[in-house]
Amino acid sequence: MGRASVSAVGWTASWPGSGVSPFGALVAFIAASCAAACGVPKPISGPAGDAGGAPDGAISRPGPHPPLPMVPIGLDAIRQWDRLPVLRYGVRTYLRSTYDRSGGNEGADASHFLRLAPESVAIALDVAGPGVLTFVRTNHWHGSPWHYVVDGVDHLVSESTTANPLVPIAGSVFLPTEAFPAPLALTWSETRGADLSWVPVPFTRSLTLGYGRSRYGTGYFIYSVFAPGADHLSQAISSFSEEPPAADALAVLASAGTDIAPQGPGTDESTVERPFAAGESAMLADLGGGSGVVRLLRVRASRADALALGRARLRITWDDRRLASVDAPLALFFGAGTLYNRSGQEWLVKGLLSNIQFTADEVILSSYFPMPYFQHAQISITATEPIAQLTLTVRRQPLVDPPETVGYFHATYVDHGPTPTPGKDLIVLDTSAAEGGGDWCGSFAGMSWIFSDRGALGTLEGDPRFFFDDSMSPQAQGTGTEEWGGGGDYWGGANMTLALAGHPTGAPAPVLAQGPEDLIESAYRFLLPDIMPFGKNARIQLEHGGVDDSSEHYQSVAYWYGAPRPCLVRTDAVDIGNVADEIAHAYRSASASAPVSISSRWDWGVDHLDGREIFPESIETGRQTTGTSEVELGIDPANVGVLLRRRLDYAIPDQRAQVWVADASPDAAAADRVFQPAGTWYLAGSNSVVYSNPPGELDPFLPVLETSNRRFREDELLLPRALTEGRSRIRLRFVSDNGGKGQPLLPDAPAPPSAWSELGYAAYCYLLGAGR
Repeated sequence: MGRASVSAVGWTASWPGSGVSPFGALVAFIAASCAAACGVPKPISGPAGDAGGAPDGAISRPGPHPPLPMVPIGLDAIRQWDRLPVLRYGVRTYLRSTYDRSGGNEGADASHFLRLAPESVAIALDVAGPGVLTFVRTNHWHGSPWHYVVDGVDHLVSESTTANPLVPIAGSVFLPTEAFPAPLALTWSETRGADLSWVPVPFTRSLTLGYGRSRYGTGYFIYSVFAPGADHLSQAISSFSEEPPAADALAVLASAGTDIAPQGPGTDESTVERPFAAGESAMLADLGGGSGVVRLLRVRASRADALALGRARLRITWDDRRLASVDAPLALFFGAGTLYNRSGQEWLVKGLLSNIQFTADEVILSSYFPMPYFQHAQISITATEPIAQLTLTVRRQPLVDPPETVGYFHATYVDHGPTPTPGKDLIVLDTSAAEGGGDWCGSFAGMSWIFSDRGALGTLEGDPRFFFDDSMSPQAQGTGTEEWGGGGDYWGGANMTLALAGHPTGAPAPVLAQGPEDLIESAYRFLLPDIMPFGKNARIQLEHGGVDDSSEHYQSVAYWYGAPRPCLVRTDAVDIGNVADEIAHAYRSASASAPVSISSRWDWGVDHLDGREIFPESIETGRQTTGTSEVELGIDPANVGVLLRRRLDYAIPDQRAQVWVADASPDAAAADRVFQPAGTWYLAGSNSVVYSNPPGELDPFLPVLETSNRRFREDELLLPRALTEGRSRIRLRFVSDNGGKGQPLLPDAPAPPSAWSELGYAAYCYLLGAGR
């Protein structure tokens, strides 16, 4: 494995042992909760680097301010689903969970908590804002009642089975039902094993999510964060209030299975019909005449040809690019591993963005992913078997967004082969290698995948892990494959289809299969309010089996939007502990420790498998402080915001600092050299967790303290645009403000010592103009 190498311009890294392109660092989980004490500091007077006072008032800095593309958040992200292609500047989205921190599968990745709070609550998530919690998944009612503590206010959320979990209630609901109505919130009886909530929970300063019970406490949580003062969001962020969600947003999700694409004036629809011989390929649509957006893509054939249709290949090329951006088997592209309909139901996939419908005579496949192009689009199909008559319908409308603000739609197919590599995650998507390689600015929008062609459900113990923008730490770390697909306990073997997740195909067990096609197990997950932006690259990985030890044959299609150039560019980095690099970046701290070298691991999966080391240790060097440190980083004056990344020692718990920014450009005016508050940088927890998984539903917490061997972590902070735009160099001040103490892992335990860990910092600039 290549370890981080130090140079005068910052660190570099290569992804260990994968044989693919270098993969540096960025993500982890951005700032976590600052609780009620998380106020915004006042500006510090005096030149950059001086310890001045703190007068009232802030300095506003004039300068260029081109508008950013509007990002829909909260319920707007559902109402405005047609804005999926829009590039999302200054937004980061994270998935955190109760996964086993050792890289194994202890308790099926359940019940690993940051800490137990004195109020008999197990804290599973603790983050700082501003942000929006976009999705929560738990296994059945386990963990209920849940405490959503938003900006210091405790909102109690439960499920109706909570009162008597030994007698589950079929048709159970979330409580309060008015605030968590279907189809935004669905329980296990409909999802086949999970309680799911897409109810947006906005927070301005802090959010913690706690479990009232810990038996089988499996959960994963997706949230987005924004820079303070961001003015390109569709609505202002205010604290969650338990107001009933607006009916129009509920109606959007309820419309799954209907034709949701625009129709009538302003749209253009074309249809072509033709037979296909085995092995025949044909272009069925050649869309010219300038820019447009494909709003409906529909393919249909006779029910008798359903299996052949599902195996046919769909290819779409945008603007005469050399390689197709959509290239996938039809069935998997539309959300199912096969078009075998074991129960003869009407809907194999009844999703919001994709449908597979069976009528008495036909099978109809419909996609509503918006697909923009700027000059030209070509759609072709290749049949592997004869199809008596195939019909393709395309509906489009003019593109109204500026071309530089949207990305192409992509569907990247991978056949992972019958023998996956033990100990190595499957690579569902690596945008740095996709379509000829290079950098992309865009968003990950979901996936459809086959996880077995032998009816083997045990492989579902594998976790999703996503790395964005050269990250060393996963931006997303889940708890299992069926959890990612919206179910629980392998969906009980049953099939299900929801607006944004489902398990449409596959027999409950191999012995119950009706034939080879019935052994194909597949799932889908569409991301809408929880879409995950990236600025340079995305690496979507899926563990096969609980410790990458499954031998099942996976196939996958990753849905994503991307413009073929970066919109997030690293401009500078500093290795703390490297004295020459510190001098070059004007690092100073009166209270920092001497440089210390640490040998540890990153959070990449199982360390050893079958007696073989998978991910060896590496060495990092850095410092820590309970006081103040400062450093300078170069940035691009054309930036429209900056993402800071910190490399740190996660053995130090609950790291929190107030962050200040001053202009350090050579020609900066005196007023701009005054430090301005940029927000709170908080990372909850450490590599020590509380595992509490008692044997009984109503049993009290049974805490076991566990410490993993993964001390290395990367974390992010979005800086306000007003403090970075137009500047070529900034000076950063980090003021550790947790009093040198973390939060106890157990209510009666002493507070552990804490500090601000610094192994390195990097500046990434958001730059406009990522387009064609």
